[in-house]
Amino acid sequence: MTAIKRLRALLNRLTRLIRRMIGRRPTEPRFDEFSSYDAYLDHVERYRTIWIERERITHDWSQLGDSFHISGYCDPCERRVDFLVDLLYAPSLSERREPNWRERVVCPCGLNNRVRAAVHVFRRFCRPTRSDPIYITEQVTPLYRWLTEEYESVVGSEYQGDTVPFGSTRQDGIRNESITHLSFADAAFAHALSFDVIEHVPDYEMALRELSRVLRPGGTLLFSVPFLANAQHTLTRARITCEGEIEHLLPPEYHGDPMAEEGCLCFYHFGWDLLESARRAGFSDVRAIAVWSREFGYLGGEQLLFLARR
Repeated sequence: MTAIKRLRALLNRLTRLIRRMIGRRPTEPRFDEFSSYDAYLDHVERYRTIWIERERITHDWSQLGDSFHISGYCDPCERRVDFLVDLLYAPSLSERREPNWRERVVCPCGLNNRVRAAVHVFRRFCRPTRSDPIYITEQVTPLYRWLTEEYESVVGSEYQGDTVPFGSTRQDGIRNESITHLSFADAAFAHALSFDVIEHVPDYEMALRELSRVLRPGGTLLFSVPFLANAQHTLTRARITCEGEIEHLLPPEYHGDPMAEEGCLCFYHFGWDLLESARRAGFSDVRAIAVWSREFGYLGGEQLLFLARR
C-alpha cells in the first residue's frame, strides 16, 4: 500500500469517526436469515402484513415523478445523504413505470441500494479486519474503489476473455480472471465478494467450487444473484451446447456490463436450490440474509444476500 493510499485511508477513518460522533446513525435494520426454502416461506407468512405496508410506502414514493430524492443514511459513508431515485433500468411493463429499486436509490458516493446493503451485510456478518486479504469479482466499479480505501489487501478483476492471459493485467491495471479457473493459490483469501456475476457463468457450480478453493478455512463468500424468492428450483434461461454454442431456452436477457457495451447474457435466475449447490461446492454454512430498511434506503422488495462460510 503506497504512502498516499495510507494517508487517504487514515483521513477516511478520521472522517467517519467524526461523523459517528456528531451524526445520528439509525437503529440497525432487522436482518433475517434462512438456510432453506421452508424457512423463507415461514418468514413470508409471518411478515405478510409488514410486506403490504412496505409495498404501499414504495408505491407512494413512485408517484413523486421520474426523478426524486429520499433522505436516509448510507452505511458505507456513515452519514445522512439524499438518495437519488429515478427510472434508469426501470422495467417498462406498464404505462406508469416503477423505479428499479434494487438498482437505484443511489448515494452521492455512487453505491446503489443492493450494493450498499451488501456492504452492510459484509461488515456485520463477515467482520473483516483492515488487513484481511479480500477478492472481489469486479474492478472498475464504485464498490471496488470503496473497498480499496477501506481495506489494505483487496484484489479485484474483470473477465476480459483472451485479450490478455488470465491472472495478468492490462496496461491500465485491470486484472483478467475467469471465475471458473481462478489463477490464485488455494486458501489465498479471507473473504470473497461477487455481486450479480454468477448468473452470467454457464457453469456456475464450477465458479462456486473455485471461490471455495481460494478461501481459507473459515473464510466467507458473500454474493448476490437474480433470485426467484418464491421458487425452489433455478430457472435456466440459456445454456452451452455440446458444440459450444449458446442455446436460448427463454428470450435472451442481457445485464449491464462495465466492460462491454452490449451487456452480458444472463444464463440463470436462481432458486433456493442454489444453497445446496454452494454446499456441494465445499461450503459448510450457507444461508440467505434478507434486509429492508426505510432509514438506510434498502427499499422495494427485501434485499437478499447469500453468505457461505468455508
